[in-house]
Amino acid sequence: MEFPAVRYLERAEREHSRKLRLKNILLMLLRVAAVLLVAAAAARPVLRAGGGGHAPTALAVVLDNSLSTSAISGGRPVLEELRARARGAVEKSGADDRVWLVTADGTVRGGARAAVLDAIARVEPLSGAGDLHGAIVRAGALAAEAPMRERELAVFTDGQATSWAEAISPGRVRARIYRVPGDPPVNRAVTEATATPLRWTPRGSIQARVLTPDSATYRVALEGRTLARGTVAANEEVLLRAAPPERGWTAGSVELEPDELRGDDARHFAVWIGAAPSVRVARSAGVFIASAVDALTGAERVIPGGGVAVTPVDEAVSLPALLLAPSDPVRVGAANRALERLDIPWRLGAPRRGESSVRFQRRPAVDSVGAVSVMLRYELERSAGPPSDTLATSAGEPWIVSGPGYVLIGSPIDPSATSFPVRAAFVPWLGDVISQRLSADPGTVQYSSPGEVVARPPGATALELAASGDSARASVLPLHDDSLAAPDRSGVYFFMRGEDRAGALVVNPQPTESQLRRLDLTALAGRLRADDVRAFDDAAELESSVFASAPRRPLVFPLLILALVALLTESVVASGGWRRASR
Repeated sequence: MEFPAVRYLERAEREHSRKLRLKNILLMLLRVAAVLLVAAAAARPVLRAGGGGHAPTALAVVLDNSLSTSAISGGRPVLEELRARARGAVEKSGADDRVWLVTADGTVRGGARAAVLDAIARVEPLSGAGDLHGAIVRAGALAAEAPMRERELAVFTDGQATSWAEAISPGRVRARIYRVPGDPPVNRAVTEATATPLRWTPRGSIQARVLTPDSATYRVALEGRTLARGTVAANEEVLLRAAPPERGWTAGSVELEPDELRGDDARHFAVWIGAAPSVRVARSAGVFIASAVDALTGAERVIPGGGVAVTPVDEAVSLPALLLAPSDPVRVGAANRALERLDIPWRLGAPRRGESSVRFQRRPAVDSVGAVSVMLRYELERSAGPPSDTLATSAGEPWIVSGPGYVLIGSPIDPSATSFPVRAAFVPWLGDVISQRLSADPGTVQYSSPGEVVARPPGATALELAASGDSARASVLPLHDDSLAAPDRSGVYFFMRGEDRAGALVVNPQPTESQLRRLDLTALAGRLRADDVRAFDDAAELESSVFASAPRRPLVFPLLILALVALLTESVVASGGWRRASR
């Protein structure tokens, strides 16, 4: 039977069970929350907080100061615009930030904000392309290795397509690129200027190529003296033949009227000018050799005399000489004895018959030789002795070799042995061999871009820094190492051997610097392999994007406080204080 008291007890038991289950669930939630909060605090989380300021950041600024940034656009140099935008970015840095400046030549400047701003103000355009790719990689490494969570790379460039020809990977940094707005100016430039042959005796020619959208007026000068003037059309080559009165090593240039990019309006070259070498030809050398030397004499490339001998090897008695293999195999023994007597480290071996093609190895004047075949040749066997050059090969083996005072051909110069003497290029080749390799050695020319490392020629003791030589004694740089860095300015610099010029170093900007076409922003951003790459041509957008990371607030202390509150609440609930408080 159900009594009222029994019904009351059953209802009280059900209510107590519900309260007990609620208490247990609450205790479980409090204990789990305390564990999770302690674990979260151990992970040391941070919170990006809004408001003023930014998180401590490592910022590497790359300022493109290659030659192309010296172009005048909108009434002022492009580099001036890039400097202004770089200053605006650096001025946003604070005391907790680290900032570096890297220029296109690889120079790094870091330190306090004032020092970096001063370095930006003093950046000048280079005379060449520099190495923008290497500068970006180096800047990315500086930012990535900094002990900061925020790492940014800001590149300020004219966006020249030739400087951004390939992808660049600066590392795990947030990258921003600023490219000057608008189109590049129209540019005219001298992209090529060479003197051929290298040694004039005393005649020679100057070849030049001009980059211009229409016609342009040019001037050719030797040692500052105007040699010729003219007008060249687009894609037209300049060719000038001359026999100037200058002698010895001479500096020359091909110049255009100044335009928006001054650094490529002139291109320099060097040439050695001297008297024609004297040549004597042995009767047994053959009719083709005699005819070729007569043609060179008529062109005043050589003169008759006893300087350079052109003779079969077996008749050679002195050097310098152009040595021809004998037409009769019986004379090979005498030829080898002559080679030994002249201290030439080559010997004639067994004859080889059968047609084979010739490949020329060395410049100059072999570019237009055309197909040459050999029907009879002697193996050229190397023995111990001074170093030598291989000028041409036949069937992969040496056919024409050269060394101090000699050039040796492994065949007779006759159409029955080789097709070389009936080629149109044979006469100029012979003239170059006589003047370039068998005459007195005045030195050679090395070509480089500004700042490039070049080898020191053997015997060179100094570098004459003056272009004209008027103040050579006051501007000579002694050379001690096997290599040297080319001067930063374009021009002709002469190697010295004692008091004499022994060659030339010609410094010109890379022809690609004259091509001012710019990449669009999408293509420019696609060249960088970094985090969150963005490209801008608007200064305000760029400045708002640099140092844009919000400051980070550590959450360890708040999480520990919450964990303590959870544990205290759990203690109160577990001890029954919660039940008494609820009553």
